[in-house]
Amino acid sequence: MVMVHGVSVAAVGPASPRDYGKMEVDVSEVLAAIGTLYDAQVHDKHKHDQASRWLGQLQRSVQAWKVADQLLHLKHDGNSCFFAAQTLRTKIQLYFGELPVEAHASLRASMLEHMSHINEHTYQGIATQLCVALADLALHMAAWSDPIGDLITQFGPESSTPNLVPLLEVLIALPEELHSRQLRLGLNRRKHLDEYFHSQVPNITKILHLVVMSEGTSKESTHLKALRCLASWFNIHSQNWVLLLNTCLVDDILTVVGNPQVAPRLHEIATDCVCSAMIMLEAERIQPLAETLFAGVLQMGNAYHMAVALEDINAITNYARIFSELGETLVEVMVEQPGQGLGSLQVLHLLLTCIGHHDWEVAEITFNFWYKLSEVLYKKNCDNVNEQFKPYVERLIEALYRHCQMEPDHDSILAQQDDFYEFRERVQELIKDVVFICGSKLCFQQMAHVLLAPDVTKNWNLMEAALFIMQSVAKNLIPEESEVVPPILEGVLGQPEDVHLQVAFTSVQLLAELNEWIACHPSFLPHVLQFLTQRLHNKHLATVAAKALDAICQSCRDHIEQHFDGLMQIIVSLDSFSISNEAVVGLLKGVASILGRLPRSRIQDDMRQLCLLQITSLRKLIEDNVPAEKNTKSDPVVWLDRLAAIFRNVNPTVQNGEKHPCQDVVMEVWPTLSLTFQKYSTDLRVMEHCCRCLRFAVRCVHQQSAPLLSPLVEQIVSLYVTHGHSCFLYLGSILVDEYASEAGCVGGLLAMLEAFTQPTFNLLTQPNGFRDHPDTVDDWFRLCARFLQRAPVPFLQCSALNTILECGIQACMLDHKEANSAVLKFFQDLVDAGRKHEERPDFETRRTLVLEIFKTHGEGLVGNLVTAAVFILPQYMHHDVAETFFQIMQYDRPKFCVWLEAKLKVLPTKNAGGVEAVSATELAEFHKAVTQAERTKEITRALVDFSRFFS
Repeated sequence: MVMVHGVSVAAVGPASPRDYGKMEVDVSEVLAAIGTLYDAQVHDKHKHDQASRWLGQLQRSVQAWKVADQLLHLKHDGNSCFFAAQTLRTKIQLYFGELPVEAHASLRASMLEHMSHINEHTYQGIATQLCVALADLALHMAAWSDPIGDLITQFGPESSTPNLVPLLEVLIALPEELHSRQLRLGLNRRKHLDEYFHSQVPNITKILHLVVMSEGTSKESTHLKALRCLASWFNIHSQNWVLLLNTCLVDDILTVVGNPQVAPRLHEIATDCVCSAMIMLEAERIQPLAETLFAGVLQMGNAYHMAVALEDINAITNYARIFSELGETLVEVMVEQPGQGLGSLQVLHLLLTCIGHHDWEVAEITFNFWYKLSEVLYKKNCDNVNEQFKPYVERLIEALYRHCQMEPDHDSILAQQDDFYEFRERVQELIKDVVFICGSKLCFQQMAHVLLAPDVTKNWNLMEAALFIMQSVAKNLIPEESEVVPPILEGVLGQPEDVHLQVAFTSVQLLAELNEWIACHPSFLPHVLQFLTQRLHNKHLATVAAKALDAICQSCRDHIEQHFDGLMQIIVSLDSFSISNEAVVGLLKGVASILGRLPRSRIQDDMRQLCLLQITSLRKLIEDNVPAEKNTKSDPVVWLDRLAAIFRNVNPTVQNGEKHPCQDVVMEVWPTLSLTFQKYSTDLRVMEHCCRCLRFAVRCVHQQSAPLLSPLVEQIVSLYVTHGHSCFLYLGSILVDEYASEAGCVGGLLAMLEAFTQPTFNLLTQPNGFRDHPDTVDDWFRLCARFLQRAPVPFLQCSALNTILECGIQACMLDHKEANSAVLKFFQDLVDAGRKHEERPDFETRRTLVLEIFKTHGEGLVGNLVTAAVFILPQYMHHDVAETFFQIMQYDRPKFCVWLEAKLKVLPTKNAGGVEAVSATELAEFHKAVTQAERTKEITRALVDFSRFFS
């Protein structure tokens, strides 16, 4: 009788699918559910979903081990065998700890028996699931000391009953699963397995050599598996791969890859093999193997040209992959020793040949190489070296220009959903990365030659592609440059009305990118504004023209005030143009930023006019009860976002004691925003945008918004209690930030906090409450942190504090980046509240309150943070845990040492396979590393290293 987590598996049995711990599961019932799930004739969605849920529950139960084994023995049909194999794989991957160590051997025997029945006629899905499951078992099972040797002995070509199909499948899976983070093997087990796998490279080399020599080249399926296996094992970076030179394998893969007429799948797998080998050689630098392999690849130019002649796009793609991978492997050598030995620049010619192919998808395969080259050259930072690569980059840009040319018969603007649109965006990103090698001005001149060539206007697509490439480098040009840009700008501004729509579109985008250059040459500004204003009247160009105007407004503030009246006229007429709301918001942002620089006498009137345009439309929607349709003018969010843009970007200079010129406008806007809260209270999206608008309104005039504080708090508390939208918590935190430093406001703000507390607690303490409501966690603890920063003593004495702390200690284990960060920032601010600050006179009171809190909650907090870092949070979130530990240590290091030690004593020390995950010595070293750390970075490193013992 086997015990699993205190439950007798033999006695565990059956009946209700909802409680597998009490009753046996009838295999016929499982088969019926599988039949319902996979039967295409079952059109009853309810029955289908019910079967899916039932089987999902079964897979998560302890009984699933036994049921899966029974199904595989029954071999009832393909679907049931696939379900069983998939179940075994999932159980071994994720729930291996359910099995006691003494059950591992019997599971292995059962798995090997199932494996022995796999052959070339077995459904691939079943074979893959079973073989991956066995690979995972081998990785988990420490008692299985030589799984690879045992498998080769049982199934290899020299065994009494050879069966290469399952053997090769398992050998393919082993390196892949070794590096999978789904298996929580722990650092020590992984180290042992790494050493074991390295030691097995000679055996793998030998077995694959035998397979390919004996039947690989005559039997394509075996040949495929052998090469897949070799590609997978190249993930094990070992000097032992030099042994390949004593086998037929290197010649075999080069022969396959060098022949574009072999079967497409075989050519693709051989390509994978070559690419994996080059990645391995980049790490290991095995000179003899590298020279042989690289020489073979460099001879493949003719094979590429043959593939082009055959119009075999799959083979062409494979060659582009190989050349790119070779380039990435050799790029550092090329930069250090250009043209010498392995630093030969021949690979650049191969890559440029690929880029010269007419299909842009082939060119795109090489992009990673050019990114890597630019990175290495940038770090090298040597003009002489850059000069050697300059001609290649110029050829690259010339080729990219050709690839960016649209079809001459294209008569509209390229759609964002088009794959070619996305490709052109990636071209721009690449050019921005590599252009420093040849210089932005030279690139701009390259394209200028195209635009200034005679008769270029007859080929609109050539003009447009040149303008498009110019966009990529326009921001890099020195603003004072006065030779290249002026003739191009004059040409753009002088375009005829009937110019092709895409040329006009790209020209407007270029003007936006040249905004900083225009700011240094204000004589062009009136013409640019006129040009863009005219494009607002074209429905196809209006949005991009509005975005360009926004960019011009942002960069040309010092010269644009004289044009402000014209910009206001545009704003008044915006809704007569076909402009996206995003572009309108951007334009309002630009105009508002200029408005803040005008004389005070103008700010209030123009601000009122700007806001009135939005408020009038919003109030009409409410009063006329217009049904809201997202992203149309009936959508209140459209008008709220426009208001928010205005409030956010009007930043006039206001002296102490002086009335803010926008105060009256904010108070005039408030009644309509209050009505919006009432009207759309059930619509989370509208509430979020209304809160955002009020946030910027309050931030705009700061404490001069005091008259709306009381009614605003009353309304958001009522709405939160009723609807639970977390945006009200966030708006509350803004109010605390602005007003909690005023003693007369603290009482009302604390009342708001306490009113928020109970509904928040009720929400988060539901099953999966923290996980299901991360936004509430985030906004709630931001609010609490604001109180600690602005009014620590009243907050630390409030009746809601204990509830907040209990929630926080649980929430620190939430693996949601923003929510977790907010919780830990709250605890860091809590520690800080107990420290001495010159600007805070109530130190003793604060210190006493914080000491009492940590006396009660310190050990629980530290314990949960260790659990979170070790078992729950990804490594990139460890920094916040480390910062919290550091702050607590700065406050009370002796107590922290005790709390950390207490937690480490109760950590599980064995992994799912029953192997020691962490030793007492390693626990002590981690404790020492954390408690003696003098910087947060040291604790972060210790946490990351320690968590690897359990992952």
